[in-house]
Amino acid sequence: MVPGTAARSAAALLLALVPAGAQAAPLDGYVRRLEYAAVVSDLNARLLATPSATRTLEGWCRAHRLADRPAIVADRIAGADKPIAPEQRARLGIGPDEPVRYRHVRLRCGDRVLSEADNWYVPSRLTAEMNAQLDGGDTPFGTVVAPLGVARRTVSAEQLWRPLAEGWEMFRDVEATDRTVPPVPAELIRHRAIVVDRTGRPIAEVAETYGAPLLDFMGAR
Repeated sequence: MVPGTAARSAAALLLALVPAGAQAAPLDGYVRRLEYAAVVSDLNARLLATPSATRTLEGWCRAHRLADRPAIVADRIAGADKPIAPEQRARLGIGPDEPVRYRHVRLRCGDRVLSEADNWYVPSRLTAEMNAQLDGGDTPFGTVVAPLGVARRTVSAEQLWRPLAEGWEMFRDVEATDRTVPPVPAELIRHRAIVVDRTGRPIAEVAETYGAPLLDFMGAR
């Protein structure tokens, strides 16, 4: 699907989803929640479809004008290491003695933190230059390993915020009576994925949580 198609299609359906007689009314909480639902769903679909979450976030930042310079920077978070679990080693196809490095970062575009990520990667499956970049720099993992022709295999995906009540589509008239707009929560989406190189060999496991600043372009109404 062409980027943005899902969002445009969802937006085109907004008026059709507004109960009869309400379309002439001023923009209310119900329509606002529909807008939020369409945008979060589109963002989630883009992230699930992409071979690189970093490139997707950069494109989102550029398209939605979240920063004057739409480049993603990985701010490393100091602290205790997170040991890799045996089931993660199994997903990566490595034995119990294979060295694994851990990287905890916040991906930022301008002054907005768009996501926070845990990354367990296998240094023996990267080049020496890549390992040096990851050890000492602020370049996102996806950017560093892009020459390997990476792709992602989703392990789990969870949409943490749903602006509309479950089953709303069956009770639109009832839902439309609620004019409130809920505050955007700090966390919107959480994904876990295996990053593989062009041969299909796993090189890393990532756990990513995407946050509210991704919706800052919508503003308050």
